[in-house]
Amino acid sequence: MPELPEVETTRRGVAPWLEGARVSGVVLRQPQLRWPVPPALARELPGRLVLAAERRAKYLLFRAEGDRTLMLHLGMSGSLRVLRAPRPPGAHDHLDLALESGCTLRFNDPRRFGSADWVAGDPLQHPLLRSLGPEPLGPDFTPDYLAAACRGRKVAIKQLLMNGRVVVGVGNIYASESLFRAGIHPARAAGRISRARLAALVAAIRDVLEAAIRQGGTTLRDFAWGEGQPGYFRMELAAYDRAGQPCRRCGGLIRAVVQGQRSTYYCPGCQH
Repeated sequence: MPELPEVETTRRGVAPWLEGARVSGVVLRQPQLRWPVPPALARELPGRLVLAAERRAKYLLFRAEGDRTLMLHLGMSGSLRVLRAPRPPGAHDHLDLALESGCTLRFNDPRRFGSADWVAGDPLQHPLLRSLGPEPLGPDFTPDYLAAACRGRKVAIKQLLMNGRVVVGVGNIYASESLFRAGIHPARAAGRISRARLAALVAAIRDVLEAAIRQGGTTLRDFAWGEGQPGYFRMELAAYDRAGQPCRRCGGLIRAVVQGQRSTYYCPGCQH
């Protein structure tokens, strides 16, 4: 499933083509994604200028004239591409936004777990967004904030990090990597971690996500006529998916456990 760095890289890739562009037409080939696509999208978006391409958590927000926003989620397998010339749609090309520039923004989603919503007013107040926690790369995600969120909590720290009401976008891969960098055992109770160690964890989360975004900038530079699909970044993972392999820090073996039905990877020698 695309995580925050993949979605942010997608946003950065398509933004130069969309921001300031006027939509000339919308082609909706599949009205049923994770839930039905509002029919008003195809009627009302054409003719409007795209004012901004933003991201909140793993949602892409394409703000248009008239206080309307196309809110797009990539789901488990979705991707966006900018086509600079006409191209026949494939079997999973469900939505096109034609631009007056002659380009087309195409949404492809083989598993149809993505979504497209046409939102009036402030999209940040949409039911899917208004209860979310702060952005991990934003100014509100601080050691003090995380310490307050952890205080008195018995839940494992990795599970807390993956709670979108606490902080958004720290998915399974990036939670494991961040905890490894900070030297914190993923099963440690959140309320039993010192503020100093939580400060190191905040820094580790920022470093891991920023590194993933930088990798995306080098491997997915061209969002126009791109043949490949955005996927997990080719960053060198220190813990995730390395069970039984030597730790790059201490030489001990990386272990795997299941937490909340998700695989967690950690080094018992480095993480306490």
